Amino acid sequence: MSTSMGRSAVMPLLQIDGLSIPIPGGGDRPFAVHDIHLTLQAGEILCVVGESGSGKSMSANAVMGLLPSYMQPSAGRILFQGRDLLCMAESELRKLRGSAIGMIFQEPLSALNPLMRVGDQIAEVLHVHGITDPAQVERRVLELIAYVGLPDPALIRHAYPFRLSGGQRQRVMIAMALALEPSVLIADEPTTALDVTTQAQILALIRSIQRSGADGKAGMGVMFITHDFGVVAEIADRVAVMEKGVLIEVGSAQQVLNAPRYPYTQRLIAAVPRRRTDARSAVAASAPVLEVRNLCKTYDADGGWFRKKRAVKAVDGVSFSVRRGETLGIVGESGSGKSTIGKCLLKLIDIDGGEILFNGRDIAALTPRQFRPMRKDMQMIFQDPFASLNPRHTVGRIVSDGPLANGKTRPEAQARARELLALVGLDASSFERYPNEFSGGQRQRVGIARALALDPQVLVADESVSALDVSVQAQVLALLHDLQQRLRIALVFITHDLRVAAQICDSVLVMHQGQVVERGSPREIFDRPQHLYTRRLIAAVPGQHWNPTGGAGAERAA
Repeated sequence: MSTSMGRSAVMPLLQIDGLSIPIPGGGDRPFAVHDIHLTLQAGEILCVVGESGSGKSMSANAVMGLLPSYMQPSAGRILFQGRDLLCMAESELRKLRGSAIGMIFQEPLSALNPLMRVGDQIAEVLHVHGITDPAQVERRVLELIAYVGLPDPALIRHAYPFRLSGGQRQRVMIAMALALEPSVLIADEPTTALDVTTQAQILALIRSIQRSGADGKAGMGVMFITHDFGVVAEIADRVAVMEKGVLIEVGSAQQVLNAPRYPYTQRLIAAVPRRRTDARSAVAASAPVLEVRNLCKTYDADGGWFRKKRAVKAVDGVSFSVRRGETLGIVGESGSGKSTIGKCLLKLIDIDGGEILFNGRDIAALTPRQFRPMRKDMQMIFQDPFASLNPRHTVGRIVSDGPLANGKTRPEAQARARELLALVGLDASSFERYPNEFSGGQRQRVGIARALALDPQVLVADESVSALDVSVQAQVLALLHDLQQRLRIALVFITHDLRVAAQICDSVLVMHQGQVVERGSPREIFDRPQHLYTRRLIAAVPGQHWNPTGGAGAERAA
């Protein structure tokens, strides 16, 4: 791909000039974005990075004309091919959306209509822009499905979104965004929470599209919004860093990644997960608090009208043990069986075979009534804290309900809740607030406090940091490590992010299709991987050739 050298002499494809969007009264700051100046050239990938609330997505929504009615720009211009989008009527903007400016949204499952087949949703983009000939629409839909790398287009076009994996749904969103060959593509966190292999495929697809365009012509500009600096190192030509609605640094990927000028950028890069260089405190050679022997779990998959039902071995003969104060990482792609193991450990689902020994007692054979007194000793931090917290209860009630149900008096339970909220870094006012009043990282801290409320011996963390900003992720990981060492908790850490596993785990299991294909220390797994699948996972981690401490160059290969 051509570099950005010499582009300044060419009119930008997209120019944001002095954009300010005020926040209605009561917000934590006066502006969602303030006096933003950005340019996007044809044939360029501009990565916009920053924490949640920095204004990244707000800027993208302003370009698309998708801001809520109560948050409208108070100053500035957004010029697309010399025309100010902020001065256009809604009817004019509607013609540009999809045809000239496409957008890939962050969460495809919520962006796609669950009641429409994916082929019909791609066709709808064509219909809205005046392409109604059935044969032409059919041909274009199949062409797009094949173009984004989905298998068997004639079959998959009839699938509903819930039938597809996360990566496949994201590819459908990309097909919709490219349907009319736009000049500008805005990708809002398109790889957040995806497996490393799926993420690598999506990034390669976006690079390929940006290089050639959907119609074989060069010139598509991509604004890629992300909080993952590994992704930035992989694909960016230029990088713009935002903090609390203000653009604080813009430069080439080489400059921003390897020689950041501003403390905020330096802190973000310092928070990128990396291999530990200091030795972890040794785990006492004691009997395992949790031991799993030959665990098996099979699901019966519905085959639909034209396919037979089939048995899927989600967990197939898995064995491991964890001692107090030890962190066991379980890594693998979606569908590898990681989360199923977590649910089995806490008896949230029944197993089909094997033993789960907690302090030497097989809990797999216990009835729910027999297991109930032991449930307090095994707790879980769920992947999505917003979905796992009751929106109608205050945080104080959420954290204190467990102790109350296990015999504590209300004053004792509330005192314990306040103590735990302070322990996880939340202020005293959090006790009376509701989950919707917190950021994602703060809600995850509430989930940790709730899990600790009953003084568990085993803590299962299921993708507990996968969708968090790097800085918030670093804080939560440091908190988990600190609490685990102080309280001597056995931690089972389920993740698809190998960088996180390398940072916090004492030992790692690599899962593939329900089986453990490799196990060992992080050093053994990441320095000397034996299994081909493990090597593929490690090779797919974005930013392989970028050293966050400022070593290897950040420029991606041509």
